[in-house]
Amino acid sequence: MTSPIPPLARHRSQPQPPQEWEPERLSGTGPWRLIIRAGIVFVVLAAVGIGLGAIRSSRAPSPSVAAPMATAAAEPEQGSPQAGAARQPVTPVTPGTQATPASPAASADPSRGDGARPAINAQEAKRMHDRFQHELSAAQLDLDDKAVGRLEQGLALEMTKASFETARMRDAEVAAGIWPGTKVWVPRSTAAAGDWFVASMHEPGVARVTDVLVKTEKGWRLAASTADTRNPAPELPVIAVDAEGYARSLDEFTSGLRGTPKQVALAHLRSLERATKDERFAEGPWTSTAVRLWQRERAQLRKAGWDLKLSYRLTGKVRALRTVDGGALVWYSARSTEVRTAERPGTTVTLKGSAAVRTETRPFAQTASATYGRMYVAHVPPIGSTEPIRVMGDWTDVLESHGT
Repeated sequence: MTSPIPPLARHRSQPQPPQEWEPERLSGTGPWRLIIRAGIVFVVLAAVGIGLGAIRSSRAPSPSVAAPMATAAAEPEQGSPQAGAARQPVTPVTPGTQATPASPAASADPSRGDGARPAINAQEAKRMHDRFQHELSAAQLDLDDKAVGRLEQGLALEMTKASFETARMRDAEVAAGIWPGTKVWVPRSTAAAGDWFVASMHEPGVARVTDVLVKTEKGWRLAASTADTRNPAPELPVIAVDAEGYARSLDEFTSGLRGTPKQVALAHLRSLERATKDERFAEGPWTSTAVRLWQRERAQLRKAGWDLKLSYRLTGKVRALRTVDGGALVWYSARSTEVRTAERPGTTVTLKGSAAVRTETRPFAQTASATYGRMYVAHVPPIGSTEPIRVMGDWTDVLESHGT
């Protein structure tokens, strides 16, 4: 079964058309706007982090190492994957480009199982992901928390269950369907990452999607997912594979890049939390556009007598694959919390979107807050490159919202 609108198949938040992405407007009815009128402030909490088509910026080289965000702390990933037993050599489902010599990075340690053949080959991974998509679609149709618990883990599971709860409160269905054109990459096992693989799907004119599935004690589970609905959605960088067709898994402290995978993740989240542009990142919906939107919303709330505080907390594992340019494709997740507090009486705030559903669209005179799960994929160039870091997709869903 193929959904007529595939982006809804995962109930992900998606980039919105430019005309719907201007919260600074004080009139009109677009869903992504902040409106101050008649003593009421309407705010859209899901707006930042999903957005417009990116504009690739050309910049001079920036510092090679991104400073960590002081307030961020990594939460452990649930159901940590275990290193798998040796299997037959991988037969890639999609022909890959042979790996170029590795850029500086920690060498594999055979005593820890680093570089071992994974527990699944590419053909098996493709079948695994096809089955996952069909079972997820069935779970979505039934809003079946128990069924999705057998398919996802950690923050991904929490986000999907939260979307089911929002749908129940709306008395609405969650669209379901299958993404076409699946390609998979299976990296060699490492002690740090265990067994995992990446699936990429693309429907031209609709979206480019990535899924990260990991091996856990209970079986294979979705750990991360992203979507990019820009049209056209930029091609992902080519993932490097070795002579046997295996991709190379990089740990979160891998050097030789314009920041280790974890440093890049923290720098991106810090930029969003502080609503301050980071010049190491390319212009785009999940970087500069998001920062500008937070800045505008904060300014408008301040005029209405409200304060806005943002928090982005890295959660779960940071996973990365080597790309043929010597860089890396990196997946990471976060919990973001947005707290709005009244500093003077006379104005109320009503949340919008899924956050409004969770609070029954009530106006609040003192505080209004929401917590979201967020997932991103980014391409990190090798050290010495003049290319910026590009965030290339996201998945955002409200987890809870409150107000007084």
